[in-house]
Amino acid sequence: MKNPLKTLIVLLTLLMSGCVFAQFNDVEERDDNFIIENNKNILKIDIKEPLLQVAVKNCKDFKAASFEGGIPAYKEMLRKYMYVYLNTDFYVLNGDFTFTLTVDDKGKVTRIEGTPKVANSQVFFEDMKYVVRRIKKNWIPAACNGQPVTSQIKINMNLSSIATDI
Repeated sequence: MKNPLKTLIVLLTLLMSGCVFAQFNDVEERDDNFIIENNKNILKIDIKEPLLQVAVKNCKDFKAASFEGGIPAYKEMLRKYMYVYLNTDFYVLNGDFTFTLTVDDKGKVTRIEGTPKVANSQVFFEDMKYVVRRIKKNWIPAACNGQPVTSQIKINMNLSSIATDI
């Protein structure tokens, strides 16, 4: 038998290199969905595009509200703020949720409503109101026949929560 120590070292090196490459592979396969992780919950958030707008009744020339930098900029800012301000210790939510933002004729978000209402969703909805209000940039208001008007923007997202006991 030739040097068993060399054989053992070669086997251990191969084993450790396999573990290192497996970790790199996991990082490369991540998707763009947003994940918040704390010591109790893992929350995956997928904000859907496009954001939908409700047109104003009896308007022949409706122009939808817009955000400086476009919808992708708003979506990215919303992701960042959700990461900072959501407190997922208080809720475990799964499924599709819709938030309706009312944007007034000056471009300010004046109302935020979340649906559907399920167990513990009210705390989440309050957190989301706080998140949306932290975004200081105004929207460019919708216009009807060239005049700024109040409009509604619907944001659809899917949440997947996993609660853990530590």
